[in-house]
Amino acid sequence: MARRAPVERKWALPPGTDSSLLAAATAHAHRSFITSTDASPDVRGIVRESWVRSRLGGVDPDSTATAGLPSDELARYRRTHPLASALPVVRTLLVDDVADTGMLVALSDAQGRLLWVDGDHRALDDAATMNFAEGSDWSEAAVGTNAPGTSLALDRGVQIFGAEHFSRSVHDWSCTAVPVHDPADGRLLGALDITGGSRVAAPEFLSLVRATVAAVEAHLRVELVTGARTQPNAPTLALEVLGARRPALVRGGERITLSQRHAEIVLLLTRHPSGLSADQLAYLLDDADLDPVTVRAEVSRLRRLLGADLLASRPYRLTAPVRVDVDDVSSCLDRGDVTGALAAYAGAVLPASDAPGVRDIRADVTDDLRVAVLRSRDAAALGHWTATVEGADDLDAWHAYVAALAPGSPRRVRAQARLARLDERLSR
Repeated sequence: MARRAPVERKWALPPGTDSSLLAAATAHAHRSFITSTDASPDVRGIVRESWVRSRLGGVDPDSTATAGLPSDELARYRRTHPLASALPVVRTLLVDDVADTGMLVALSDAQGRLLWVDGDHRALDDAATMNFAEGSDWSEAAVGTNAPGTSLALDRGVQIFGAEHFSRSVHDWSCTAVPVHDPADGRLLGALDITGGSRVAAPEFLSLVRATVAAVEAHLRVELVTGARTQPNAPTLALEVLGARRPALVRGGERITLSQRHAEIVLLLTRHPSGLSADQLAYLLDDADLDPVTVRAEVSRLRRLLGADLLASRPYRLTAPVRVDVDDVSSCLDRGDVTGALAAYAGAVLPASDAPGVRDIRADVTDDLRVAVLRSRDAAALGHWTATVEGADDLDAWHAYVAALAPGSPRRVRAQARLARLDERLSR
């Protein structure tokens, strides 16, 4: 008789579970995964998949969240966040009842940054040692498996018990989190989380957080209906894809960090305002035969991140204008402002991307800038260009730079030495 597959635990701590035995087994599975790269640790599937994502994303299991935003910047951000008006609802339904219980209540934004953290005072101090504090980034990409970050990554309620956390510094804690959505358009606004001891991972806490999220969303819906919450004018949208920094979409005062694939999709859609089919997008994203089903899945995840109001289907297209930092470089070049173009050029367009459509954009921008710099024959511009990654080995640019510098000047002597070394290396 074939063995039946084990039933996946729905909750992190099912009724009747011996929490001590489960904690020991989970800690053993975590050690095995970290030390032996075991791809199939004996943990819940949702945790196993998150551990794999965390490792592939380069998360250090011995690290913790980075320090938060400066207090003044955080205060400005929170004042304008859509969840600000719902904070009294959270305090009434959750915070007021967790004093002296060792538990904390946290509300994050859609990127996993903790906007508000409140609750037991001793627990607040203990949690601060791992930077579980207002302003800190607790996204899955930043700290690995954790309830707020993983619930946002999956857009579903999540419970994480003890050593199910990817980061060892969080193994003494358990947490339950549920995403919050904007009733106006379904956009992901953030996550509501309870953090504390092992009992926080029990089923009743998942029900409690879900009920509170329902009350928060009902509050936001009433604000819309009564006019207490007005829809702001469409915020300015800006896509940042230049240089080695993480690509991002800036929406109003919110900076949404994007994966490389999501940044590629948004960039390509800005270049095709009439839209692209899944097949067309697949062709621009991969030289090989990328399955359109995979593209649809990525676009679906991107829509959950950005909101359905920005990304339309059939064909895929952006519903609002997006300013791309690449265009700042091009605009300067169109005006003949080479100095301004160099200042705007933070580096190559998505330098790690191999997407054919992105490679074409990257080559166009770099080539246009290089030609403009060479034609300018300006020493400052040529010096700036040869200091970039793209210009460091540009033999023509170094020759032009030396020619533009005053004979005998220290800069010309250094440039001539650099040119001689480059000539020798390239002639081997």
